[in-house]
Amino acid sequence: MGDNDQRSACHECDDYRISRRTLLRGVIGIGATTALFGTTLVQTAYAAAPVGNVLVVVSLRGAADGLSLVVPHGDAAYYKARPNIAIPATKLLARNGFFGLHPNLAPLMPLWKAGRMAAVHATGLPAPNRSHFAAMEELEDADPGSAARIGWLNRLVGRDSSTNVLRGMGMGMSTPITALYGPRATVTTASVDDMSLAGAQDNPRRTTAMRTTWGAAPGEIGRGGRAALAAVNAFAPVRASAAQPANGAKYADDDLGRALAASARTIRAGVGVEVIAVDHDGGWDMHTGLGTLEWGAMLRASQSLSQNLAAFYTDLGSRGDKVTLVTISEFGRRVKENANYGLDHGHGNVMFVLGGGVKGGYYGKWTRLAATDDADVPVTTDYRSVLAEVVTKRLGASTATVFPGFKPVTVGAVR
Repeated sequence: MGDNDQRSACHECDDYRISRRTLLRGVIGIGATTALFGTTLVQTAYAAAPVGNVLVVVSLRGAADGLSLVVPHGDAAYYKARPNIAIPATKLLARNGFFGLHPNLAPLMPLWKAGRMAAVHATGLPAPNRSHFAAMEELEDADPGSAARIGWLNRLVGRDSSTNVLRGMGMGMSTPITALYGPRATVTTASVDDMSLAGAQDNPRRTTAMRTTWGAAPGEIGRGGRAALAAVNAFAPVRASAAQPANGAKYADDDLGRALAASARTIRAGVGVEVIAVDHDGGWDMHTGLGTLEWGAMLRASQSLSQNLAAFYTDLGSRGDKVTLVTISEFGRRVKENANYGLDHGHGNVMFVLGGGVKGGYYGKWTRLAATDDADVPVTTDYRSVLAEVVTKRLGASTATVFPGFKPVTVGAVR
């Protein structure tokens, strides 16, 4: 995609969500036998096996602007390149000599001050990829050069002999993201209530009938049906748990808030979930109207992100010590603002790491920005180094298994 394409209406940006879901349905159909109940998609086998630490991955779909979320106020090129949308240094939170947080991240300040929130800047794919479609797939496969359709989260939950289908979940979506797709069983559900057998509440005999139908069915279709029934049954403690968030947590009334509330509820129920993926399409593709501290898309998106992440850890209470959350976006935005108070597709970005095992503060090697039209945030830390630190130190997985052929560098954000 050329610069002129990016500065247009961005046809890919307009329809990438619909096309992405259509693509994934095709991949699922040819890659694994599945069973669909309500809006819950289950891929093969099940057996309960509770685990300890939990990883939650929040994907900020559309390419969030890391320079707005974590501002390099010590780099003069930032202010030169953004005369209309730059955030004044005096307004920044947690400001040190070089970086500061967007003022709308104020709900996260208790986590930051407690040393439980880290920001790793200048992260991303090894080479620029400005296509939403291609960058998402590359990011979530995380296995360059391989033709295998296996996402890094699927490799993570498939690293041993556990067959707990609830070990890896996609929350708040009806089809699995690329990171979850692969041979190991995973569950994707739009909500807690949707993780049920359609019609069973009105007609209890439906469950018996379905068990009879699928119990003797041969082949992969039969195994898929039995797996789905078993997964729905195993999820029963979550459905039976209180829907009200704990500890006075206040989520925003939006998709991210609902997905994180459902995630916290699932974790509290202790059904053996180890990985939860949350796909957040929060309007991060800000070609126009990114705005200022008084108006614009960044104002709304950053408010939702901070309120919901803060509510998630409030909701978890002491269980939050076991839960590490990572935010990731397919790429960042250009350094220089465009004529529409927005930003075009870029390269480097920021990743947040919160919660259990986190060593708070700012991380990443910074390369001075340029203020030219085509300037990017240079990537100095491969995003897989951040993820590798989490999966090895918190979940005990090996880098070689989850990110084949990759040699991570030390980031230092995880204990």
